[in-house]
Amino acid sequence: MGETLGEAAWHLAFGDLTPAQVFALREGTASRLLPGDDANRYARLLAIADLDALLRTDAARHPRVSIADGAQQGGAAIPPDEYLHPDSSRVALPRLLDRHDAGGSLVVAQFHELHAPLAQFCRGLEKVFLHPVQANIYLTPPGAQGFRVHFDTHDVLVLQVSGAKSWRVWDDIPFALPSPATPWANKQNPTGTPHALTLNPGDALYLPRGVMHEAAAQSGDAPSFHVTIGFLEASIADMLRELLETPEAENPALRASIPSWRLGDPNGAAAIAARLAPALAALSSETARDRLALAALDRITRNRLPLTQRSLAHRPPSADEMLRLSDAMHHHLVPLPEGGGALRWYGGVENLNATECAWLAQLADVAGPASPSDGALPFCQRLTALGLLARC
Repeated sequence: MGETLGEAAWHLAFGDLTPAQVFALREGTASRLLPGDDANRYARLLAIADLDALLRTDAARHPRVSIADGAQQGGAAIPPDEYLHPDSSRVALPRLLDRHDAGGSLVVAQFHELHAPLAQFCRGLEKVFLHPVQANIYLTPPGAQGFRVHFDTHDVLVLQVSGAKSWRVWDDIPFALPSPATPWANKQNPTGTPHALTLNPGDALYLPRGVMHEAAAQSGDAPSFHVTIGFLEASIADMLRELLETPEAENPALRASIPSWRLGDPNGAAAIAARLAPALAALSSETARDRLALAALDRITRNRLPLTQRSLAHRPPSADEMLRLSDAMHHHLVPLPEGGGALRWYGGVENLNATECAWLAQLADVAGPASPSDGALPFCQRLTALGLLARC
């Protein structure tokens, strides 16, 4: 049996690192260089020719496609009107190429949404970490710099595809656990001595969110071409905002008003605290924790592309075919109080009885694929039509 999507993505991203080592990276604040032993390690993910192909389609539009130049005054982002058709978001390719030749780094955001190998790779990492993963692409001319010193608001893994890039990475983190709500006005100056690193083809660099860094392509004939994998886990604030929607309709403590007319009283603060206590208790209950966990899983099943393996030319499976629960489709099974379970996935919720849950467990068994057992064929045909089962 071959590797699952998660196993293949893990080995490509982290090499021989163990889960304990990678999880420690994700939970810490230290960067780490991951040297590669194969210059063609990431060639299977994409090539510069894939960017050329994109730029010759109508999908080449701003803001997915942009240019950055750290050598210019002010912000690094090049004004879009320098490389777009007038009054349009569509790239004017001759103008974009001219700006790239002049030292501008080509940036393509969310390229995993358009390029199947990257989509499969990101899906594999999503299966491991259970949160969204994205892939942004950077092509920097020799000797040029796209962005000056900055930090990212999510963890990233830089994969050097071709060319070489020199990095400076600081241990200093000016804002603890930054998020997209963290202010940035190009005023943060790192402190301490940076680590000087060079990424060559096949190397990777892990950078936790908040770590200050900058990079520039090395001089010479070859541009630097790398993929930045972004780990987009939700913050507690994100999840609380989502969590509040349903409990508010069910719990009077969360619908209670703040007695603003008491704010001027000597005991005004105590009155507010009295209202807050039961509301905070409701948010820290076991029920709320279960809902938060379910909401986190629902975010990934609901918001990511399905990557279904069924085609337009669909044919229902027969009783003698081997099937497996699709590795590329996000899904999770939640037990129901009355028995059975709710299969939650991109297309909604499928309520399953106990027998169907047993069939599903057989189809998800990592030991090997299964053929429909007695009575399971209609069930398997239904899930296959939804794209949840794949032929082996």
